[in-house]
Amino acid sequence: MNEPWESILTTPLPHRAELAKALLHEHNIPAVVINRQSSSYPVAGLGNSEVHVPTKDAIVAKIILENEASFS
Repeated sequence: MNEPWESILTTPLPHRAELAKALLHEHNIPAVVINRQSSSYPVAGLGNSEVHVPTKDAIVAKIILENEASFS
């Protein structure tokens, strides 16, 4: 049951990662956000947030983010 997961998006802005995760969930793709930012000094630019999906869904997830995500 331990399937491999793959990072499909890395961003210094945590809200972008959360928006991407929500968009993928709308398409029934499981996604998690891994926060690699410093918890001592939570300032944008001091680490990244990553969106991970199961490897079997990675290609479709990337296409969805390329075509439907508009981060402004």
